[in-house]
Amino acid sequence: MEKNKILVQRAAIIGSGTDDLTNMFLSLSLSSIILDLGISNTQAGSISTITNLGMLLGGILFGYLADKYGSLKLFKTTLLLFSLATAAMFFANNLPTVYILRFLAGIGTGGEYGIAISLLAKVTPAGKMGKMSAYNGVAGMVGNIVAALCASIILPMFGWNTLFLLGLLPLLIVAWVHFNVTDEVLNQSVNQEENTKKADKKISYKELFKTPRLARQTLSLMFMAIVQIGGYFGLMNWLPQIMQESLGLSISGSSLWMISTIIGMSIGMLFFGRILDAVGPRISYGVFLLASASAVYLFTLVTNEVAMLLGGAVVGFFVNGMFAGYGAIVSKLYPKHVHSMANNLIINVGRAVGGFSSMIIGFLMDVGTIQTVMLFLACAYLSSFAVMMTIKEFSKVNYHLKDQEIGAL
Repeated sequence: MEKNKILVQRAAIIGSGTDDLTNMFLSLSLSSIILDLGISNTQAGSISTITNLGMLLGGILFGYLADKYGSLKLFKTTLLLFSLATAAMFFANNLPTVYILRFLAGIGTGGEYGIAISLLAKVTPAGKMGKMSAYNGVAGMVGNIVAALCASIILPMFGWNTLFLLGLLPLLIVAWVHFNVTDEVLNQSVNQEENTKKADKKISYKELFKTPRLARQTLSLMFMAIVQIGGYFGLMNWLPQIMQESLGLSISGSSLWMISTIIGMSIGMLFFGRILDAVGPRISYGVFLLASASAVYLFTLVTNEVAMLLGGAVVGFFVNGMFAGYGAIVSKLYPKHVHSMANNLIINVGRAVGGFSSMIIGFLMDVGTIQTVMLFLACAYLSSFAVMMTIKEFSKVNYHLKDQEIGAL
């Protein structure tokens, strides 16, 4: 029994890692796609937008289906979808085909996140969910690094189409899960009373908004996710260029800066998961949000490459360390029978809306200065802090309460 729970945990975490790995292929090969297909920067940028919209649709659709028909079955389906859609990019030779395939891949990716978190929540003790959610986030960071290493070898030798063939890798996870993990493992991890309640309740997104308290909580978490993911996109897409242009710093291809920042993010996630389990969400998010607001603004003071690398790691530690907590918190604040829906809706709204932060920062760069950009990011984190403080349930969360007691708060 315990061994099977560990298998479920590993499957969910590795699945999330391959999710980020295949999505990173687009960012790494975008310049090659522009050159090969002869498209404009605007058309290229819209590929990411279409992918994010697919994630939102996939999150909504598969979140509902997973809660209604079972997490494990739909987990395999989402992996299968984004794996095949990613690999099919090998045959893409025009922009409409790229749009269609990236939209389909986005649907699979958007559906996978909440289902993976739901699987983890079903087999992980409540007091360790923060740590396990952190491992899930770090897997994504590892996926990004592996994607960068693969791209550095494959792109120069075989081109961008071949890189996307590695999208078939998640099929190995599908096969492993299919032959090693069964639904009975998950059913045994949830008590009979909970199963009876789930059968009696209608699975609907209305559950996330059925009372003013729940509606406020859901919308507040959406806003926090928008800031979280918007900050991530701003950090990874623009900060290297901003710092190099404004201070004359030169880091070859910015790859070293990205690796340093990703390492900082990974350490931040692991640390955040630990303190979330230890002191709860109010203090954890409060400290990290205020530190993020300070760190992004202080980053403008770097004057050399060493400081830029260290500063990137520190900023990454705080800015993306918080991501590790969303799965744990959402899984605790909502009943089990809507876990997949709640996680997918909140995070994928964050992805869809937060993805526009790159456009906003680009505009601010055109009309303002680096201080303008950093002030915008700092204000975003302060706004998230203010919204977080209004979520009364954050101060009530106790990982050792039973789920029915949480639902009564």
